[in-house]
Amino acid sequence: MQKRTKPASMSPVKITWLGHSAFRFDTPTGKVVLLDPWLENPMAPQSAQEISRVDLILVSHGHADHVGNTVEIAKRTGARVIAIHELALFFQNAGVVHAGGMNKSGTTSADGITVTMVEASHSSGIESGHDIFPGADPAGFVITFENGVTVYHAGDTGVFSDMKLIAELYKPDVAILPIGGLYTMGPREAAKACALLKPLTIIGMHYGTFPPLAGTPEELKKFLPPNQRKKVKILQPGIPANLP
Repeated sequence: MQKRTKPASMSPVKITWLGHSAFRFDTPTGKVVLLDPWLENPMAPQSAQEISRVDLILVSHGHADHVGNTVEIAKRTGARVIAIHELALFFQNAGVVHAGGMNKSGTTSADGITVTMVEASHSSGIESGHDIFPGADPAGFVITFENGVTVYHAGDTGVFSDMKLIAELYKPDVAILPIGGLYTMGPREAAKACALLKPLTIIGMHYGTFPPLAGTPEELKKFLPPNQRKKVKILQPGIPANLP
């Protein structure tokens, strides 16, 4: 297993949860990165609607609660959009100029940020209005920022044994995992994912948006061994925090 490299002496990565699976990252060199920017979700803070600058958008899969406001934001800000190949074509056809595709196990770079696409266990399809188009397999992302901090955003997924490979190959400092249940894994399964990934920091997502997404970070802690419980970082929508 590769060793974690000590982050360079730079400003920390700042993370802001925007509700559901949407996150904003402010990077050490001043870039703004959005992930799964559904900024109209019931938990989104007012500040989510006021984001004026975006450099990079990552979209994990084609479901509407993850594509969210990607097209509008990309057109307004000129942000680069990265998604699995078929979903990137969808964005291009929707008028997103800087949409680029990739696929699982592939790696790309954007202004000093390294993005690797990894597996996710979930359903797929691209939602457009009332229509659903095939393609756009679900994915997760491993993101290494300019200061060396590596974040794994799992996308919508259940736990799967190859998370151990993600740990061995990329050694994420931070694991952002769905915990709501019903449509993704819940706290029990997420705890198993943490055992496979062994991150320094654990962040829950995809919970509390609607009543069926009933898992909580507190419940996740109950399934974790004592030495991992303190690693759970509970974010409040709209309030930035430093990583890790």
